[in-house]
Amino acid sequence: MAPNARVKFIRYLLPVIDPATQHWSRESRLIRWLTLVWLSVGLITLFSASYPVALAETGIGWRFLAIQLVWVFLGLNLFNWIVRQPITSLIRLSGVAFFVLIGLLFLTLIPALGVTINGATRWLALGPFLVQPSELLKPLLVLQAARLFGRWPQLAWSTRGLWIGLFAIAIAAILLQPNLSTAAICGLSLWLVALAAGLPYRLLMGTAITGLTAALVSLSANAYQRERITAFLNPWADPTGNGYQLIQSLLAIGSGGWLGSGLGLSEQKLDFLPIQYTDFIFSVYAEEFGFIGGIFFLVLLLSYATLATLVAMRIQHPIQRLIAIGAMVFLVGQSLLNIGVAVGALPTTGLPLPLFSYGGSSMIASLAIAALLTRVAREVNTDNVVSLPLGQSLSRSQS
Repeated sequence: MAPNARVKFIRYLLPVIDPATQHWSRESRLIRWLTLVWLSVGLITLFSASYPVALAETGIGWRFLAIQLVWVFLGLNLFNWIVRQPITSLIRLSGVAFFVLIGLLFLTLIPALGVTINGATRWLALGPFLVQPSELLKPLLVLQAARLFGRWPQLAWSTRGLWIGLFAIAIAAILLQPNLSTAAICGLSLWLVALAAGLPYRLLMGTAITGLTAALVSLSANAYQRERITAFLNPWADPTGNGYQLIQSLLAIGSGGWLGSGLGLSEQKLDFLPIQYTDFIFSVYAEEFGFIGGIFFLVLLLSYATLATLVAMRIQHPIQRLIAIGAMVFLVGQSLLNIGVAVGALPTTGLPLPLFSYGGSSMIASLAIAALLTRVAREVNTDNVVSLPLGQSLSRSQS
């Protein structure tokens, strides 16, 4: 294979690795590599957490990892495409995609089309694969929320009301699946982006009260959600029922000690810890890598959040600033919520751990959001450049 062809082949397989990124801003390069580190640790953990289940169900221990690698490949190509597009183009394209995803959300509510797993109808079948529209909606919410709240003072109340209504419809469709955890993280992210945009506190308080009311209605209508809260308060009151997941998660994390049991040596993943390669994958990670591994991951999240905050502070354009904030909330905030569930600090929810949990929709959405943050970080340097009229620039160059 010729040298040029070999380079193109490698860049095709690993689109995140690209020498052309050397002219990017320092923040964008750091975010890009932190994303790659996060993804690598997640794939290693997924392989360990899913191996026993895959071996027992299919006879092929690496089956789930192989499927996840397909989604990673697609996600990295999407990442590579997003970081090379202007934010204005991405926002324009996301408008059409946003309406398509809302339509797909309602398709999950049709009994003949929606796929039900563990009592929730959140998926659509796409051949042999399952697609979760509520996950794919997240990067579009980041873009559309930044577009709306970043231009809030210039918009008419009719336009404001239209988009607030569309956001409410999307969250309501997610609640009807039912999927309280995803609806909550989407609503919270929209609210925080609006807060960062400087919307009036009266409007924010009204929205918060409406969101809490919707959550209470969902809790009253779904017994299993109420049982999860009861189990969270005292899991040992029902150790073989509603409290089982949390107890097994705590046993996994506690048995990890300082240094962990070692990669692949988790005992709780062997028929004890349920859904160990999706919602409770952090428990397997903590058992195998211990307290030190947990601190490492928290430091990675802190570094990610710090870089996103620096980008938001340095960027001048309000829409780009809000995109950075929204991306940080979805990636870091959702990760902290997932960890909070695993350690028993929050009620059990169905939120995946970004770039860790098994699932194609979550992986693609997480990489797309990371790409949006990287794209905004790329524009930190160019955003501060002030264009001068041609005559003025010529006179300055002559002087």
